[in-house]
Amino acid sequence: MTGRFFSFAGGISGPWVIRSQTTIVGVELPQVQRLRVCEGSDPDSSAGWVLRGITSNERYVERAEKTQLMARQQPLDSPEATCAALIPIRKSAAWWALTQDERRAIFDQSHHIRLGLKHLSVGRRLHHCRDLSDTEPFDFLTWFEYAPAYESAFDDLVAELRATEEWRYVDRQIDIRLERNGA
Repeated sequence: MTGRFFSFAGGISGPWVIRSQTTIVGVELPQVQRLRVCEGSDPDSSAGWVLRGITSNERYVERAEKTQLMARQQPLDSPEATCAALIPIRKSAAWWALTQDERRAIFDQSHHIRLGLKHLSVGRRLHHCRDLSDTEPFDFLTWFEYAPAYESAFDDLVAELRATEEWRYVDRQIDIRLERNGA
């Protein structure tokens, strides 16, 4: 996939089987059985929900950090990555009231990049929803793909991130775990 606009359609069809869908904080999404990730819009009107996001510039990453992340990150769509996680996140108005440098300071204090590097045996892509419209239900859609052997390490990463200062600003988060159909 080379485009910037993506739709995540939860419903009864798609190559990803939903193993669990847990509301961490805030309003839950309707429970669905499968997920389809589409480049562009998803025309399927039978979906229980569709989340949309766009890839964009990385706002909180400096050049040296990006170089480290890119050197260690696994590619998406690799055959061994039969597990995935979609974690939609919305941050509070208090987060968005902060200036860019204040948000970066909290990001640094939370060791977000260091934690990511520590556990970076996954492929990931961040989608920004706020760039599309003010009516999107989430600010970010985080998409991860990984081999089953890395599931425990991924769980550790998510738990460590949720324990940081940065996560005090999250007011809605859903953790959706998936398995590629036929895996």
